[in-house]
Amino acid sequence: MRYMATYDFMETLRTTNQWLGATAQAIGSYPAVAMMPNPAFQWLAAWGEVTERSFSRMVTKPDWGIYSVVGEDGRDHIVEVDVEVSKPFGDLIHFKVQGRKEMPRKVLLVAPMSGHYATLLRSTVVSLLPDCELYITDWHNARDIPVSEGKFDVEDYTLYLVDFMKHLGPQTHVIAVCQPAPLTLAATAYLAGEDPKAQPRSLTLIGGPIDPDATPTDVTDFGNRVTMGQLEQSMIQRVGFKYKGVGRKVYPGLLQLSSFIAMNADKHTKAFSDQVNRVAKGEASEHDKHNKFYDEYLAVMDMTAEFYLSTVDRVFQRREIAENMFEVDGKMVDIGAITDVAVKTVEGENDDISAPGQCVAALDLLTGLPDNLKASHLEPGAGHYGIFAGRSWRNNIRPLVLEFIDANSGPRLVADSEVAKPKKAAG
Repeated sequence: MRYMATYDFMETLRTTNQWLGATAQAIGSYPAVAMMPNPAFQWLAAWGEVTERSFSRMVTKPDWGIYSVVGEDGRDHIVEVDVEVSKPFGDLIHFKVQGRKEMPRKVLLVAPMSGHYATLLRSTVVSLLPDCELYITDWHNARDIPVSEGKFDVEDYTLYLVDFMKHLGPQTHVIAVCQPAPLTLAATAYLAGEDPKAQPRSLTLIGGPIDPDATPTDVTDFGNRVTMGQLEQSMIQRVGFKYKGVGRKVYPGLLQLSSFIAMNADKHTKAFSDQVNRVAKGEASEHDKHNKFYDEYLAVMDMTAEFYLSTVDRVFQRREIAENMFEVDGKMVDIGAITDVAVKTVEGENDDISAPGQCVAALDLLTGLPDNLKASHLEPGAGHYGIFAGRSWRNNIRPLVLEFIDANSGPRLVADSEVAKPKKAAG
């Protein structure tokens, strides 16, 4: 499948379905149709509207849609999304709140590169913005990156995080959500060995596969059921001529989306048919619950082939992070070298993507970190999405994370050759 023809074939199918939806909506919406009322035409227009919207969203990067935030003074403050650091494969962006003093909590939110854009964490951003000076990694769609920019694998990803942490400074608190948790831990360990003063003050790892074998799930165990050759042959394609990244090997977003939907096909089919009925009855709206969810869920991005394959190979199959044998740029990364960065893990009891045990495994790897700088939390009844964006996050986890950040803020009381004095970490 490593050909442009297969990539273009998927894009052709998507474009055709988008066109069919738009055509059906137009036919069902002709004024002349209203002269002879027929539910079939209403249903046709509704099916067309939902279909066109669904397939057009698959290639559209969602907007952050965060325009203001209420400050401590009770006033709305305009939010600007500024690019703090620009790189070929991803930017560091800052949610700059106009007219508000810089907040004492400086937080770097590390977004996943797993098929969706960083906007998947929009609700997480909204919940943290009133209380934090917030930054986030904004990864780029690989289809839009020219081949001349070179490769991007797990080592490059880790070095990007290292650069972002250095840029923000040592008083930063890092929160990594899901997929980037192992590489964020590795980036912190890399700094511990190469530039200890640039390490963040704290690191919160949420639902990440530090040790995928600790409690295997269908998702994390996938890499053990296939060979790398099978993965490359079945998942990797070359970007077609339509995009700037023409010729680049990628794991296409449309292919990823088909896998996402297949996992819960019945649920998505029902949601689609129910929305068609709501539109036909005039009960739907532009920003209703269905559109709000699927505008984000269907918006997918391509990953570079080398990032996808090296993630499966090194994080899931060879378990280099779990075994503390990860190498970056020819240098062995020792997680035990982290001695003064407070680390907290967060897991959901019902997480079927990164099950309980996979993330908390990080604490056992931190052999050089005092126990009072380690913390963990298992959220009862919470699934994967809930621990960073759902009710569990808003009501329980977010307050705990902010408490953990506050308990580990302030200057490092450490000489150049000494290990930092441990501070008590919030549980």
